[in-house]
Amino acid sequence: MIIDSQGDLTLAVEQAMAGTPDGRLREIMGALVRHAHAFIREVRPSEEEFERGLDFLVGIGQATGETNNEVVLAADVLGVSTLVGLLNKPLDGVRTAPALLGPFWRKNAPECALGDSIVRCGTPGSRLEVRGQIRDLSGNPIAGARIDVWQASPVGLYENQDADQPAMNLRGLFTADASGHYHFETIRPAGYPVPTDGPVGDLLRAQLRHPYRPAHIHFMVTAPGHATLITQIFADDQERLDSDVTFGVLKPLVATFETTEDGHPALRCDFVLEPGETRIPKAPIP
Repeated sequence: MIIDSQGDLTLAVEQAMAGTPDGRLREIMGALVRHAHAFIREVRPSEEEFERGLDFLVGIGQATGETNNEVVLAADVLGVSTLVGLLNKPLDGVRTAPALLGPFWRKNAPECALGDSIVRCGTPGSRLEVRGQIRDLSGNPIAGARIDVWQASPVGLYENQDADQPAMNLRGLFTADASGHYHFETIRPAGYPVPTDGPVGDLLRAQLRHPYRPAHIHFMVTAPGHATLITQIFADDQERLDSDVTFGVLKPLVATFETTEDGHPALRCDFVLEPGETRIPKAPIP
């Protein structure tokens, strides 16, 4: 198709892609082109603005490395990651709400026995017990469910960001007992700013947005015959619950502190899994 005006361009691109054998890829790319062209027609960027936009995309790729993933971070702070999670697992009041994976999950967390601490060094902080039960949609316990947990330290750093923490500090992989229960010990995490030394930080500053996330603990819960649950739990006494830079705080994910028999604070984190495929995501960092 020879282009006679800008109005011909979108159709020309769609026609060029019409022979894509993979139907889903054809659908996705067609929608991407239509929406991208509509966006360009709406905002009418100058050539200089277009160049800056391309520089941003190149920059988030170049800023991605072994210890951080700027591409995932960009998706997070634009609300894309949370939107994808909610479209795939809408809030229904039964199954546990999803939350974004984030840029700091790592595969192969250390295997832990129930009741173990995930504190692997003398990291100072307030002791915290986390406990709960894994159930299916009918309320039946899921024996042997796997609970992968990771969190930031009381100074707001994950172990791969902090030379003072040993490898895999504040990470652990637990197996629920026959009644679906699990528990472990940790220390209270702190809220933290997302990395701001790359293009995403430049964007946040240009938008006059703060870079902070409220304190939370990440969970990935799996069991055969059930869809993988990726979520986060926030304590109800944390700051910035209503202004998380990644839009990850959903009402069902805000928990209330309890007190253990020996007087220590505890978070009750129960999880409900739905039937489906167990899928382990690609790790944002090694």
